Amino acid sequence: MKSLADDMSPDGQARVLVCAYACLRDPGSRLPGGGDLMAWNIVTRLSRHCRVWVLTSALNKPAIEEKARENPACGNLHFRYVGLPKCLRFLGRFPGGVQLYAYIWQWRAYFAARRLHARIGFHGFHHLTYENDWMASPTGALLPVPYLRGPGGGAHRTPPEFIRGYPFRCRLWEKVRTVGQWIFRHDPLFILGQYRAKAILVCNREALDAIPKKWCHKARLFPVNGVSPEAFQGKGSRAGGPGGFRIVTAGRLVRLKAFDLPIRAFAQFVERTKPSASANNEVVLSIIGEGPERERLESLARRLGVGGLVQFIGWKSREELWARMRSSDLFLFPSLRDGGGAVVVEAMAAGNPIVCVGLGGPGMHVTAECGVKVRPRAPAQVAFDLASALEMLYRQPEICRGMGRAARRRAKEFYLWDALAERLLDVYRDIFHPAAERTLVSRRGNAPRAERLPGHAS
Repeated sequence: MKSLADDMSPDGQARVLVCAYACLRDPGSRLPGGGDLMAWNIVTRLSRHCRVWVLTSALNKPAIEEKARENPACGNLHFRYVGLPKCLRFLGRFPGGVQLYAYIWQWRAYFAARRLHARIGFHGFHHLTYENDWMASPTGALLPVPYLRGPGGGAHRTPPEFIRGYPFRCRLWEKVRTVGQWIFRHDPLFILGQYRAKAILVCNREALDAIPKKWCHKARLFPVNGVSPEAFQGKGSRAGGPGGFRIVTAGRLVRLKAFDLPIRAFAQFVERTKPSASANNEVVLSIIGEGPERERLESLARRLGVGGLVQFIGWKSREELWARMRSSDLFLFPSLRDGGGAVVVEAMAAGNPIVCVGLGGPGMHVTAECGVKVRPRAPAQVAFDLASALEMLYRQPEICRGMGRAARRRAKEFYLWDALAERLLDVYRDIFHPAAERTLVSRRGNAPRAERLPGHAS
């Protein structure tokens, strides 16, 4: 294989600067965000092909250094930690404050990038995280090197019919989020960055549709989520296996994740199927996660008569979550506003058929072969349709097993981090290469390019 370094630099060492504000924070003890995992998995794999400098938050330093000690082979990977005054950390306690903190941080990162570029001389800059598609990147707009943005998302919205049932504080936050994004998208620095970007990667269909026509030619679909080979250990899930019917779901128990919908759907499913009390026909819904909604959700399960069949398990490590998935029949994901949905890809790798709301990242990950996507029109309709999907997979275990196998194949073929890094290297060769030639040999031969994510033409 002709490496990126061979093509880009006379000394055989391509030099790429990556901005990854979020990178590997809170590993192990709970479910890190998709962006945190993506940044670490992508930059470590890119460093096998070129020299990579990463600007990241100083708050990530302990987790990164701990992980780096376990991966001594990352010799081409250099982290530069950028911090802000401690007096600004209070912003993280308020809705939207984290985004404001990150925006201020981007300016500090730009000055660090400018100093590094003067000393090192980069062939390109990649804004990786935060992976939203509306915040300006001062470095991308102002650093005089080719610029790649993404993959990002943010254009996805909670359907209005569902917002009406939110408490006032949540309704207000949805309005603030919408207005805030409009303001950020009209930031002159954001507009300049979008003009300068050689390519804009987006992680779901909503983000792709939201890009103005003048920039559409730069846009490519590229998932923000992936899996490591460890996720495929074991024989896969018991999808449709004998002895009961086990449903699992996971995430933060907050209103926009809509965990009341799977409980309502599960109650309808139990009423329709009336499984016997014997162990061989036991049905159970396991909810993995914590959050402010837990007490309300526990009360809802009791009120609907399924309190004894719904298990609230709390946070689990990633390995424990995979084990729980492999012992379950399917994964149910109800989130109404999830740009990526990392846990959905992990459930697919575990061999779970997926039942989800067809929005955001899950709407892109899941195909008809590996799951059921429900179109969200109204809360009662979604609960009914989810219950129907559960009933179908319960009564037709051969379909359940087939979808589980298809989900596992799709995850292995298209969502392994190594494969995603290879596709990203294709983009690097396209936009960071100084010569006119654009067709470069890839280790994967004729693998799909970034804009050709299977099942979703760009």
